[in-house]
Amino acid sequence: MCRYRDFIAVTNRKLCSRPFEEQMERVCALGPAAVILREKDLTPEEYGRLGEKVLKICRAFGVDCMYHTFAEEAVKAGVRRIHLPLGTFEALAGGGDKPPAPKGSRFRDQFDCIGVSVHSVEEALRAQALGAAYVTAGHIYATDCKKGAPPRGLAFLEEVCRAVDIPVWAIGGIGLDGGQLAEVKARGAAGACVMSGMMRV
Repeated sequence: MCRYRDFIAVTNRKLCSRPFEEQMERVCALGPAAVILREKDLTPEEYGRLGEKVLKICRAFGVDCMYHTFAEEAVKAGVRRIHLPLGTFEALAGGGDKPPAPKGSRFRDQFDCIGVSVHSVEEALRAQALGAAYVTAGHIYATDCKKGAPPRGLAFLEEVCRAVDIPVWAIGGIGLDGGQLAEVKARGAAGACVMSGMMRV
């Protein structure tokens, strides 16, 4: 059975057919596992202002709100959950060409949960080694968000799920009808991230 707790809502205000705050109320009313505020085209100041509004809506519905990319804005707002591209996470956590930061480093102390976007088994392993709480792996199905780029597919998702010990959330081309959710969960995913479907619900 499809439960909205099996979904993480990923925002894209440009996909909404109604005012963004109204759309976020509709999304949060469904009770998703979390909302990732992914509005990467904004300046930090613009993101911070939007984040305040979305955070208020999420809290009213009892939904976890995760900031995306803007770590400093998350800290300012007291948001303890953040989602990052792998390169950003490595830079902040001291990975990549630098040795990993100590487990009690200031960056990690600022967040209770750090999620990371990955696109290969090797990237998933790197994210796990640096202390990611979970990863999103994709894109699994064809999606307009990655027009022309072939999907990595379910076999890829299963490889990532088997390679790491942290939760893996599937992302890319997943709808809310439950059919694809069942497929990704059968391959080991904790659930699915949905952007277009959530922004048009």
